[in-house]
Amino acid sequence: MNKQHNNDITLAEAQQLVDNWITTVGVRYFNELTNLGILMEEVGELSRLMVRTYGEQSFKESDKNRELSDEMADVLWVLICLANQTGVNLTEALQKNFDKKNIRDATRHLQNTKLHKS
Repeated sequence: MNKQHNNDITLAEAQQLVDNWITTVGVRYFNELTNLGILMEEVGELSRLMVRTYGEQSFKESDKNRELSDEMADVLWVLICLANQTGVNLTEALQKNFDKKNIRDATRHLQNTKLHKS
């Protein structure tokens, strides 16, 4: 099951691929709190690049040659690690989240006049 270069990886496959990598190449998972700190760091790196790309801040030399896709993948990687460590099935969690949003927000955004302004 080596789909690392195939764009059609399911969440379940991603969880398995990350687990396989962590338990072989990575030796073991960092503890949950360490991974939470790493997740915050990765989100910060993504935020920094987004602010410079779409916001008003200028790029620093150290920001150049960074890619949004790579920063997003770093966030996803650590999130998958945390899911694996805490027994969360991301496929089920995402489906439940869609169900929740479809019930809670069925008309909320349609009625939001702020979203209809150009």
